[in-house]
Amino acid sequence: MIKSPLYQKLKGYKLILGSGSPRRKMFLEEMGLDFEVRPKSVEEIYPENLKGEEISSYLAKLKAEPFKEELQENEIVLTSDTVVWYKETSLAKASNKEEAFEMLRTLSGDWHEVITSVCLTSTKTQKTVSSVTRVKFKDFTDEEINFYIDQCQPFDKAGAYGIQEWIGMIGISEIQGSYTNVVGLPTHLVYQTLTELVSD
Repeated sequence: MIKSPLYQKLKGYKLILGSGSPRRKMFLEEMGLDFEVRPKSVEEIYPENLKGEEISSYLAKLKAEPFKEELQENEIVLTSDTVVWYKETSLAKASNKEEAFEMLRTLSGDWHEVITSVCLTSTKTQKTVSSVTRVKFKDFTDEEINFYIDQCQPFDKAGAYGIQEWIGMIGISEIQGSYTNVVGLPTHLVYQTLTELVSD
């Protein structure tokens, strides 16, 4: 494992990834950080009046709640949530093929926003940051949508797609903002915020 400058600054701290996401785990590894994976499940329910970034921030903080009673003085837990926001509507995870098809048909040929919020919690402080990336899809054929769903089963992803998968390779015509944010973790913000947290 590479050892980044932040790796040295985090000595004396224990970073905990409060998620079972293989993509978030991979990003932290590639950033050269030492961490422990300790996922906890929460019911992801939020107030109906929240919009866009308010939803992802609320859920990222909610996911940190189960850790608060057990956190040690030197521990920092990272929790996060990703929202696909389209025309004032949050597109959550699809529960079946029909829902996934409808989501991708809705997003086809248009722009949408992918918002990821990251919450860093210690015994002394809690900080939440968010990143917004605009993504434009080409017009999909029904054949392309069905092929992608059958091959990749994107039921664990907001908006029913993963940018790093086949549909991202063939379907994204423009992207404005952080790529890693769309995958599920705005690595530039994580690095910056962690650095600030351990430098205070």
